[in-house]
Amino acid sequence: MEIPGKVALYCPLIDAKGTVGTLVTVSDHGYFQVEVPIKGHTHVMLLPIAHTALYFTQPEPEAEEGFEIER
Repeated sequence: MEIPGKVALYCPLIDAKGTVGTLVTVSDHGYFQVEVPIKGHTHVMLLPIAHTALYFTQPEPEAEEGFEIER
């Protein structure tokens, strides 16, 4: 997961369903800072973590065969 990164977000508070943006930061104060293109301009949104779901639009690279993650 790289930040900043392209994400799709879902937030019922602003009626966002699959809105594409760029995740800039995850704040210690409980919000995501996302830049969203609207009508040709970039707008900053501060979205509460508790009411927002997002996923990175680029999939993670496939792990090499035999590669093991230490847990």
